[in-house]
Order: sequence, then C-alpha cells, then structure tokens
Amino acid sequence: MLAVEKLFKQYTSEDGTPGGGVFGASFEIAEGELFTLLGPSGCGKTTTLRSIAGLEKPEGGRITLAGRAIYDAAQGLNIPMYERNIGMVFQSYAIWPHMNVFENAAYPLKVTRGHGLNAGQIREKVRGVLAMVGLEEFINRPSTQLSGGQQQRLALARALTREPALLLLDEPLSNLDAQLREQMRAELKRLQRETGVTAIYVTHDQSEALAISDRIAVMENGLIKQIGPPKDIYERPTSEFVANFIGSTNLLRGALKSDATAGSVGMIETRLGHLTCSFTADVKASPTVGVVIRPENVVIEPAQSDAAAAIPETNRCDGTVVNETYLGEIVEYETRVGKETILIRTRPGKAISPGDAVVVHFPPSQTLALIEDGHPADAA
Repeated sequence: MLAVEKLFKQYTSEDGTPGGGVFGASFEIAEGELFTLLGPSGCGKTTTLRSIAGLEKPEGGRITLAGRAIYDAAQGLNIPMYERNIGMVFQSYAIWPHMNVFENAAYPLKVTRGHGLNAGQIREKVRGVLAMVGLEEFINRPSTQLSGGQQQRLALARALTREPALLLLDEPLSNLDAQLREQMRAELKRLQRETGVTAIYVTHDQSEALAISDRIAVMENGLIKQIGPPKDIYERPTSEFVANFIGSTNLLRGALKSDATAGSVGMIETRLGHLTCSFTADVKASPTVGVVIRPENVVIEPAQSDAAAAIPETNRCDGTVVNETYLGEIVEYETRVGKETILIRTRPGKAISPGDAVVVHFPPSQTLALIEDGHPADAA
C-alpha cells in the first residue's frame, strides 16, 4: 500500500547549522497493516509522517501510495495533501469547536469533491462511523462538551468517514490519562482491524507500540535502526539502542575477539568472565561489544538449592541479592554479581531475600551480543 524510499529531510537553525530530520528512511507497508514509527523526541518519526501526509516537503526520496507516486524528488513531483486520499488524526485532535459531533465527522465528505454522496447518504455514512467509535448517541452534541476520550474518538471518526487509503495517527493518545490511554489503544486496534484501513502510528511509548502494532520501525537521530514485529523488536534487538529503548534490560560490556555473523553463538569476555552469547546481527571484532539480557530471562535460584545445582556451568555466576521489590505478579531482585548489578524479574514464591547468596544463569539464547553501528559504546 505504501512505499517510502530514501526519504530525506533536514532542518537547519536560524544561523544555518544543520539540525534534525530524516536521513534516508526506507520502508514498505502492506495493505491493512498497522505500522508504528517509534522513537524518542527528535528522532524523525513525526517528520516522516508529515512528509507522507504532504504537510512537509522532503528534499529527497520517493513516496508511493497504492502504486501512485505522491512525492518524487527526482521528478519534482509533490502531490498536495488534499489529493493524497489520506486521513490524519493529530495529537491535539484538532476538533472544530464551532461544530457539533455530526458536523465534525461529516466535514471531510462535505469539502471533498467527487465522493458522489447526497446529504442523506452522508448522514447515513457518518452515523455508521460514529456508531463504530461509540459516539452515535452524541451525534448532535457540541464538540466542546465532549471528554478527552470522546474527542479522540471523534477525531478518528472524522478521519475514517472518507475511507482513506492510508490513516496517519500522530501520538493520538498522549493527551489522555493512563487508564483511558490503555482503553483507547485497544479500541484503536479493534477499529483498525474492523475497517481494514492501512495505518501508520507515531509514538514514543514503547508499551503502546508493542500492544497495537503489526510491525515497528525504531528510529534514532533520523535513521531507522530496526524494523520488525513487536516480538522480534523486543526479544531480538539488533543494536544496543533498540534493546535499551524497548523495555528494561541489563547491559554489560565485553570484548569480541573475532567477527560473528547473525544467528551464530559465540564467546564474549566480560567482567563476569566468558559469556556465551547469541548474535542477532553481524558484529565485528571489538573491545566494546554490548551484552544485553532482559530481566525476565535471567534465572535466579538460592545458592544451596537443588534447582541451583541443576543449573549448567555455561553462563553460571554466583551473586548476592541486594534488594527485593514485590510487584504483585512479579518480584524484582537487584542482585550483585561480581562488579555488576543485575536486575532479575521472576514470579513470586522463591525463598530468596536481600542478603541471600544466589546462583544466576544467563541462558545463551537470551543473552545477546550487540554493537551500535558507527559509534561503538565506551568500554567499561
């Protein structure tokens, strides 16, 4: 449905100093897919979205929508936003305050030429969309009398009434409180599945991206660092940045003596000794390789227990529990292992308390060796 090729847009400050932007981003989105651009503020995700929408004019690259070029720097082509058949939901919702709910939702149909609908058909269509988002009973209510969640639903309804080829969502839930945000992200996912609309979602919220996306593109400093399904992004990151940005992780430093290829298993020298690690991407020999493992993947057992005796020698370390935090479904153990502090998450029930000696195991398949492309991390 959408192809973005080598998109380039750089901003400059008033004194001409180069700033942020997007530097050669490329990706494709299948029809009916919910694709998320995820990253910290200033990484280029909103610039990418606005370039697709036609709100920003890039300086290079090509964008095609449903097989039709809507931007092509080489050909000097830049189709206006109103001719791109794109719906957009903004962070601020952008609801017309002088219109009621029906008038807001119907506005795209009234100003778009060629839809072939009369007034009765528009009303029927708008009623259907408002029912889908749970606002049909408020059809005549002034938009200023809606709650934040209702305004978000109305903004989504307005974007869907014209049945766009592509729906763009620019951090649409960021103005809602935490509980409502969780409810609305489930609603967004349901509506996207029901309508089958292809959607691009922009957010800096990792849990939001993991919950709703078919695929995620993680961005940093105008570059796409990794694209993949949520499970792959979380469990098999290909760089330290992605591993650290998505969820919590334990990061160690080590040295790799020889090059390693993606999918292989190799040895890294760390301050905990030699660790057998898996490689999710090609990694060059370096004294500053990062070793990451998620807290929930670390095994912990009381030092004198039968379970500890059964732990294999590979990636086995002795440690001492420094702190315990009970979180209901899980318990977090802050554990001192050699000169490293390791965070471990496990289910309640283990006979472990602060001060106890423990055995810690890093499963090789879950212990990942990574390095940042172009700027290796500093050695410990």
